[in-house]
Amino acid sequence: MQPRMRRVATFFSAVAAALLLSLSLSAVPAHAATHNPVIFVHGLSSSASSWDEWIADFKADGYTSSELYAWSYSWSQSNATTAQQLSAKIQSVLSATGASKVDLVAHSMGPLSSRYYLKNLSGTSYVDDFVSVAGVNHGTTTASWCTWLYTSCAEMYTGSSFLTSLNSGDETPGSVSYASYWSNCDDLLTPDTTAILSGATNVEVGCVSHTDMNNDYGVYTQVRDFIA
Repeated sequence: MQPRMRRVATFFSAVAAALLLSLSLSAVPAHAATHNPVIFVHGLSSSASSWDEWIADFKADGYTSSELYAWSYSWSQSNATTAQQLSAKIQSVLSATGASKVDLVAHSMGPLSSRYYLKNLSGTSYVDDFVSVAGVNHGTTTASWCTWLYTSCAEMYTGSSFLTSLNSGDETPGSVSYASYWSNCDDLLTPDTTAILSGATNVEVGCVSHTDMNNDYGVYTQVRDFIA
Protein backbone atom coordinates (compact mmCIF):
# COMPACT_ATOMS: atom_id res chain seq x y z
CA MET A 1 0.00 0.00 0.00
CA GLN A 2 1.25 3.47 -0.88
CA PRO A 3 2.18 5.74 2.07
CA ARG A 4 -0.65 8.16 1.21
CA MET A 5 -3.23 5.36 1.09
CA ARG A 6 -1.89 3.95 4.34
CA ARG A 7 -2.41 7.34 6.07
CA VAL A 8 -5.97 7.58 4.76
CA ALA A 9 -6.77 4.06 5.96
CA THR A 10 -5.31 4.84 9.38
CA PHE A 11 -7.40 8.02 9.58
CA PHE A 12 -10.66 6.24 8.76
CA SER A 13 -9.83 3.45 11.18
CA ALA A 14 -9.38 6.01 13.97
CA VAL A 15 -12.66 7.71 13.08
CA ALA A 16 -14.49 4.36 13.09
CA ALA A 17 -13.01 3.46 16.48
CA ALA A 18 -14.07 6.80 17.93
CA LEU A 19 -17.61 6.35 16.61
CA LEU A 20 -17.85 2.85 18.08
CA LEU A 21 -16.61 4.10 21.45
CA SER A 22 -19.15 6.92 21.41
CA LEU A 23 -21.98 4.51 20.59
CA SER A 24 -20.94 2.07 23.29
CA LEU A 25 -20.79 4.82 25.93
CA SER A 26 -24.22 6.14 24.98
CA ALA A 27 -25.62 2.64 25.36
CA VAL A 28 -24.51 2.40 29.01
CA PRO A 29 -27.57 2.94 31.22
CA ALA A 30 -27.51 5.89 33.58
CA HIS A 31 -26.94 5.15 37.25
CA ALA A 32 -30.10 4.88 39.31
CA ALA A 33 -30.95 8.08 41.15
CA THR A 34 -29.75 8.13 44.72
CA HIS A 35 -31.94 9.07 47.66
CA ASN A 36 -31.43 11.20 50.72
CA PRO A 37 -30.22 9.04 53.60
CA VAL A 38 -33.18 8.12 55.80
CA ILE A 39 -32.75 8.16 59.57
CA PHE A 40 -35.38 6.32 61.64
CA VAL A 41 -36.08 7.37 65.24
CA HIS A 42 -37.96 4.91 67.48
CA GLY A 43 -40.13 5.69 70.49
CA LEU A 44 -40.46 4.83 74.16
CA SER A 45 -39.44 1.31 75.22
CA SER A 46 -38.30 0.48 71.68
CA SER A 47 -35.16 0.19 69.56
CA ALA A 48 -33.82 0.34 66.02
CA SER A 49 -35.23 -3.14 65.34
CA SER A 50 -38.76 -1.70 65.32
CA TRP A 51 -37.99 -0.44 61.81
CA ASP A 52 -36.88 -3.79 60.36
CA GLU A 53 -39.98 -4.29 58.22
CA TRP A 54 -39.94 -0.81 56.74
CA ILE A 55 -36.22 -1.03 56.04
CA ALA A 56 -36.84 -4.25 54.13
CA ASP A 57 -39.63 -2.48 52.23
CA PHE A 58 -37.38 0.47 51.37
CA LYS A 59 -34.70 -1.92 50.11
CA ALA A 60 -37.26 -3.72 47.97
CA ASP A 61 -38.13 -0.34 46.46
CA GLY A 62 -34.56 0.51 45.47
CA TYR A 63 -32.92 1.99 48.55
CA THR A 64 -29.52 0.68 49.56
CA SER A 65 -28.21 -0.18 53.03
CA SER A 66 -26.01 2.94 52.92
CA GLU A 67 -29.16 5.08 52.58
CA LEU A 68 -31.05 3.61 55.57
CA TYR A 69 -30.10 4.24 59.21
CA ALA A 70 -32.18 2.81 62.05
CA TRP A 71 -30.78 4.32 65.22
CA SER A 72 -31.08 3.28 68.87
CA TYR A 73 -30.80 5.58 71.85
CA SER A 74 -31.56 5.53 75.58
CA TRP A 75 -35.30 6.21 75.49
CA SER A 76 -35.63 6.97 79.24
CA GLN A 77 -33.57 10.16 79.03
CA SER A 78 -34.88 13.62 78.22
CA ASN A 79 -35.91 14.12 74.62
CA ALA A 80 -33.65 17.19 74.62
CA THR A 81 -30.67 14.94 75.35
CA THR A 82 -31.76 12.55 72.62
CA ALA A 83 -32.01 15.49 70.22
CA GLN A 84 -28.35 16.34 70.88
CA GLN A 85 -27.38 12.75 70.10
CA LEU A 86 -29.57 12.75 67.01
CA SER A 87 -27.78 15.87 65.80
CA ALA A 88 -24.43 14.07 66.11
CA LYS A 89 -25.82 11.00 64.33
CA ILE A 90 -27.09 13.08 61.42
CA GLN A 91 -23.75 14.84 61.03
CA SER A 92 -22.05 11.46 61.03
CA VAL A 93 -24.36 10.17 58.30
CA LEU A 94 -23.88 13.28 56.19
CA SER A 95 -20.12 12.96 56.51
CA ALA A 96 -20.17 9.27 55.62
CA THR A 97 -22.49 9.61 52.63
CA GLY A 98 -21.53 13.01 51.24
CA ALA A 99 -25.21 13.97 51.23
CA SER A 100 -26.27 17.51 52.09
CA LYS A 101 -29.53 16.55 53.81
CA VAL A 102 -31.32 13.58 55.32
CA ASP A 103 -34.95 12.50 55.59
CA LEU A 104 -36.12 11.94 59.16
CA VAL A 105 -38.83 9.36 59.97
CA ALA A 106 -39.91 9.07 63.62
CA HIS A 107 -42.47 6.97 65.51
CA SER A 108 -44.42 7.62 68.72
CA MET A 109 -42.14 9.56 71.11
CA GLY A 110 -39.48 9.81 68.39
CA PRO A 111 -40.97 12.97 66.85
CA LEU A 112 -40.40 14.88 70.10
CA SER A 113 -36.60 14.63 70.01
CA SER A 114 -36.64 15.02 66.23
CA ARG A 115 -38.74 18.18 66.38
CA TYR A 116 -36.58 19.55 69.22
CA TYR A 117 -33.58 19.04 66.95
CA LEU A 118 -35.32 20.80 64.07
CA LYS A 119 -36.49 23.74 66.18
CA ASN A 120 -33.60 24.29 68.58
CA LEU A 121 -30.45 22.71 67.12
CA SER A 122 -30.39 24.10 63.56
CA GLY A 123 -31.81 20.84 62.25
CA THR A 124 -33.80 22.52 59.51
CA SER A 125 -30.52 23.10 57.66
CA TYR A 126 -29.87 19.36 57.41
CA VAL A 127 -33.32 17.78 56.97
CA ASP A 128 -35.24 17.68 53.71
CA ASP A 129 -38.36 15.76 54.77
CA PHE A 130 -39.68 15.03 58.27
CA VAL A 131 -42.29 12.35 58.92
CA SER A 132 -44.09 11.80 62.21
CA VAL A 133 -45.73 8.36 62.51
CA ALA A 134 -48.24 8.13 65.39
CA GLY A 135 -46.33 10.99 66.99
CA VAL A 136 -47.12 12.21 70.51
CA ASN A 137 -46.82 15.74 69.22
CA HIS A 138 -49.19 17.44 71.66
CA GLY A 139 -49.01 14.93 74.48
CA THR A 140 -51.09 12.03 75.72
CA THR A 141 -52.72 11.40 79.08
CA THR A 142 -51.83 7.73 78.65
CA ALA A 143 -48.30 8.69 79.68
CA SER A 144 -49.51 9.07 83.26
CA TRP A 145 -48.43 5.49 84.04
CA CYS A 146 -44.75 6.27 83.60
CA THR A 147 -44.29 9.98 84.31
CA TRP A 148 -42.73 9.19 87.68
CA LEU A 149 -40.37 6.60 86.17
CA TYR A 150 -38.80 8.29 83.14
CA THR A 151 -38.00 11.87 82.23
CA SER A 152 -38.92 11.16 78.61
CA CYS A 153 -42.34 9.89 79.63
CA ALA A 154 -43.05 12.91 81.82
CA GLU A 155 -42.27 15.09 78.78
CA MET A 156 -44.92 13.21 76.77
CA TYR A 157 -47.71 13.95 79.23
CA THR A 158 -50.30 16.46 78.02
CA GLY A 159 -49.41 19.98 79.13
CA SER A 160 -45.80 19.25 80.11
CA SER A 161 -43.38 22.17 80.05
CA PHE A 162 -41.37 20.35 77.39
CA LEU A 163 -44.37 20.14 75.05
CA THR A 164 -45.46 23.70 75.80
CA SER A 165 -42.06 24.96 74.71
CA LEU A 166 -41.79 22.62 71.73
CA ASN A 167 -45.19 23.62 70.34
CA SER A 168 -44.89 27.35 70.95
CA GLY A 169 -44.74 29.42 67.80
CA ASP A 170 -44.21 27.60 64.50
CA GLU A 171 -44.74 23.83 64.79
CA THR A 172 -43.18 23.21 61.38
CA PRO A 173 -40.21 25.58 61.10
CA GLY A 174 -37.87 26.11 58.18
CA SER A 175 -38.10 24.87 54.61
CA VAL A 176 -38.46 21.23 55.67
CA SER A 177 -41.42 19.29 54.24
CA TYR A 178 -43.45 17.96 57.19
CA ALA A 179 -45.97 15.11 57.32
CA SER A 180 -47.83 13.44 60.17
CA TYR A 181 -49.57 10.08 59.80
CA TRP A 182 -52.07 9.18 62.51
CA SER A 183 -54.69 6.55 63.27
CA ASN A 184 -58.28 7.17 64.35
CA CYS A 185 -58.12 4.26 66.80
CA ASP A 186 -54.70 4.74 68.40
CA ASP A 187 -55.21 3.55 71.98
CA LEU A 188 -51.95 5.10 73.21
CA LEU A 189 -52.60 8.61 71.91
CA THR A 190 -55.36 10.36 73.83
CA PRO A 191 -56.77 12.07 71.93
CA ASP A 192 -55.81 10.55 68.54
CA THR A 193 -55.59 14.03 67.05
CA THR A 194 -52.62 14.89 69.27
CA ALA A 195 -50.49 13.69 66.35
CA ILE A 196 -51.61 16.51 64.06
CA LEU A 197 -49.01 19.20 63.35
CA SER A 198 -49.95 22.70 62.27
CA GLY A 199 -48.41 23.39 58.86
CA ALA A 200 -47.77 19.72 58.03
CA THR A 201 -49.41 17.31 55.61
CA ASN A 202 -51.63 15.47 58.11
CA VAL A 203 -52.94 12.09 57.00
CA GLU A 204 -55.46 9.94 58.87
CA VAL A 205 -54.60 6.36 57.84
CA GLY A 206 -57.65 4.62 59.28
CA CYS A 207 -57.69 2.14 62.12
CA VAL A 208 -54.11 0.98 62.69
CA SER A 209 -52.83 0.25 66.20
CA HIS A 210 -50.12 2.45 67.67
CA THR A 211 -47.49 -0.30 67.68
CA ASP A 212 -48.35 -1.35 64.13
CA MET A 213 -48.09 2.12 62.62
CA ASN A 214 -44.38 1.83 61.82
CA ASN A 215 -44.57 -1.62 60.28
CA ASP A 216 -47.88 -1.31 58.42
CA TYR A 217 -47.30 -1.60 54.66
CA GLY A 218 -50.09 0.79 53.71
CA VAL A 219 -48.62 3.51 55.92
CA TYR A 220 -45.16 2.69 54.57
CA THR A 221 -46.16 3.33 50.96
CA GLN A 222 -47.50 6.77 51.87
CA VAL A 223 -44.34 7.65 53.79
CA ARG A 224 -42.16 6.36 50.94
CA ASP A 225 -44.03 8.47 48.40
CA PHE A 226 -43.86 11.57 50.61
CA ILE A 227 -40.08 11.49 50.99
CA ALA A 228 -39.37 10.35 47.40
